[in-house]
Amino acid sequence: MDDAIAACVQRLAASGRRPRIAVLLGSGWGGFVDLVHDAIDLPYAELPAFPQLGVGGHAGRVRLGRIGRNEVIVLAGRRHAYETGEADGMKGAVRTLAACGVQVLVQTNAAGSLDPALPPGSLMTIADHLNLPQRSPLVGETGDARFVDMGDAYDSGLRAQAAALAGTDAPGEGVYAWVLGPQFETPAEIRMLRLLGARAVGMSTVPETILARHAGLRVLAYSLITNWAAGLSGERLSHAHTLAGAAAAADRAAALLAAVVGGLDP
Repeated sequence: MDDAIAACVQRLAASGRRPRIAVLLGSGWGGFVDLVHDAIDLPYAELPAFPQLGVGGHAGRVRLGRIGRNEVIVLAGRRHAYETGEADGMKGAVRTLAACGVQVLVQTNAAGSLDPALPPGSLMTIADHLNLPQRSPLVGETGDARFVDMGDAYDSGLRAQAAALAGTDAPGEGVYAWVLGPQFETPAEIRMLRLLGARAVGMSTVPETILARHAGLRVLAYSLITNWAAGLSGERLSHAHTLAGAAAAADRAAALLAAVVGGLDP
């Protein structure tokens, strides 16, 4: 364990909390932090293995507390690969979680829809992903452990639990395509992704899933659909448009996430 991660573990342990579930919030999911009870907040700036953030909609803080029957640690924001060109921006944070005893990482993001049956405002459970940039946060690692099995990257057991907890509100499942960004996709690229089987597309989540699996964490992930992907409507895409679309469905997304995280058996 490097010094920065060790310092983070010590700082988090001082809170007296021992969460086994971590939640990493993407754009549109920030309201979830308000549903955490008995909360303690720490800015990423006080955790040396955590990144400094530069994207709107990402608060850059940790909240420790309780949802339902579970203690949780919530990460409000992530560093994206398009900020630096590297996919390892959340490596220190994810490895800190594992070192603190976290067993499950629940991820969330904002995404564009490629499926007419998945309109803006919908939620999707991620069943698998396409790593279109073919970037890995594990480049530079050594030893056989770097060769991580991704056959059940989005844990089927967790997905079944989550569907049961959500009941009639359970989102449908689909494949999430990760693109590097920060530019949005072209209509031709969207046509390609549809042929490859993707239902949603976005600029995050996959690197953190790879890191989590490498660290031995199980992963559950959701997309909040904020817009139609390029070529599927006449709207012009922008980050402001993404944030506005996320805000419109934020309360429902946070409520679903709380119901699932509060009842999970990690």
